[in-house]
Amino acid sequence: MITFVLMVNRQGQTRLSRYYQPVKMSRRAALEADVVRECLSRHKDQCSFVEYKDLKVVFRQYAALYIAVGVTDDENELAIYELVQNFVEVLDKYFSRVSELDIMFNVDRVHIILDEMIQNGRVVESNKSNILAPLLALDKMADG
Repeated sequence: MITFVLMVNRQGQTRLSRYYQPVKMSRRAALEADVVRECLSRHKDQCSFVEYKDLKVVFRQYAALYIAVGVTDDENELAIYELVQNFVEVLDKYFSRVSELDIMFNVDRVHIILDEMIQNGRVVESNKSNILAPLLALDKMADG
């Protein structure tokens, strides 16, 4: 099961966080700092899977952003690794080459995309067109 999804920049600033299990606000900052420190300290030739307490963290770097996904032991790391790739491809398709600024100024849209892909810590959709359909419908209604 997926427990959290984080997007952070190279400076360690969290740009997006989504938790699928309750975590106290006071503990979130420490968890995010620990996960970011682990991911940023890894070399490019090292594995993208990290053990963190009772979780496994799967992460990928895209330009200046790191996407880290915390999962329980029963989850397949490679499937999550591919999920992260699919998530970035969906973001690229929607934003036309997604950047950190796109994430910062459109965090609500990024959450919609993430919610279409993952619900209650489980992957529910991976088809890019199906993921983007509700968001494109919202955009169409907004345009009028």
